[in-house]
Amino acid sequence: MTSSTSPTRKLFIKTYGCQMNVYDSERMAEALAPSGYEIADSAEGADLILLNTCHIREKAAEKVYSELGRLKALKAENPDLKIGVAGCVAQAEGDEILRRQPLVDLVVGPQSYHRLPELEARARQGAKALDTDFPEEDKFDRLGGRARARRGPTAFLTVQEGCDKFCAFCVVPYTRGAEVSRPAEKVLAEARDLVERGVREITLLGQNVNAYHGAGTDGDWGLARLIRELAAIDGLDRLRYTTSHPNDMEDDLIAAHGEVPELMPYLHLPVQSGSDRVLKAMNRKHTAESYLRLIDRIRAARPDILMSGDFIVGFPGETEADFEDTLALVREVGYGQCYSFKYSPRPGTPAAERAHVAEEVKAERLARLQALLAEQQEDAQQAMVGKSVGVLFEKAGRMPGQLVGKSDHLQAVHVEAPETLLGRIARVDITAAAPNSLAGRLSAK
Repeated sequence: MTSSTSPTRKLFIKTYGCQMNVYDSERMAEALAPSGYEIADSAEGADLILLNTCHIREKAAEKVYSELGRLKALKAENPDLKIGVAGCVAQAEGDEILRRQPLVDLVVGPQSYHRLPELEARARQGAKALDTDFPEEDKFDRLGGRARARRGPTAFLTVQEGCDKFCAFCVVPYTRGAEVSRPAEKVLAEARDLVERGVREITLLGQNVNAYHGAGTDGDWGLARLIRELAAIDGLDRLRYTTSHPNDMEDDLIAAHGEVPELMPYLHLPVQSGSDRVLKAMNRKHTAESYLRLIDRIRAARPDILMSGDFIVGFPGETEADFEDTLALVREVGYGQCYSFKYSPRPGTPAAERAHVAEEVKAERLARLQALLAEQQEDAQQAMVGKSVGVLFEKAGRMPGQLVGKSDHLQAVHVEAPETLLGRIARVDITAAAPNSLAGRLSAK
């Protein structure tokens, strides 16, 4: 709600990276609403531009500086325009951003964005504002309730932040801090509020979401207990969670996949490599064999589950034999979706100081891996043809009379259907498959 004493201003947020950043951007907008800010569709004409950054991808900081360079013209046209950098690059770079790019007015880390109104007020008065602390207070308590606007049928909900694993390639422990779980009742209250405003599917978010251990009514709850309680909310039809670590897939969470109908048959469970030697160098603390046996247990609980994962190719010291182990693991698992990347160093991480694999070798291995993963994804897509699936319709399609939604397995589905089905789940008979989507018709049953 806009404050009666604050003039209306336009806020544009450009979000990079993961689903958690999407969630964070929503909360940033809500935090700034009492200061008079309304969301703008573009940077042109905005009074405040925020770049909510991600440090996971290659050359993340340089891409942010490039984007800031493109904003110089807007700043020249409107000297009153304020520009901020938020998120993980902000946390990692800190005052270096203010030093290197003078047009930036404020920098805020992902654990401090509840302080955005104070930082914006300082910037509006002409001061440079910086906050990359890890504050003791709970930012979610400081943010308060969500805006009451009607929502689309799907939403993200952060339940856990930070990571204690310290994988050798990863900056998350340094940019997001130690693992922290939100109290269960706070999560349940936010979920109920989302459902009241039209949400039917919630994806629980965390850097290491299955490490969730939040304070509950009778001691700490794990993710499985939280999922069971969320599933009891009337009107909440679907639950998902991401991203997980293999070492935190506890027995009760595996069981929940077979016992909670609202928990969808899709799981993103990154392994990163199929080589035990590389996994040890990555500090992953699991082996290829332990990962494969874990997949067996999950599939025993939910045979139709679609598996997704992450792979890093060309990690320092990776040999051709190591890479062949990765291909062998992929063949054994059979993924329905996957994300794969060439290793790129992150400053301050242990792996960044090691001898790197040649770029041409990384590129060649990545191409081979992606060809295999694409083949598996196509097989998974084709296997859906002839099946009847539940589809939650989210938006209009590109063709007249077409709606688009997601299947239980998180596959995009295009269907000729009336607009009255938007925000609802309907049975769909799958008639055709493409690499990244399915087509079908409404079931007569």
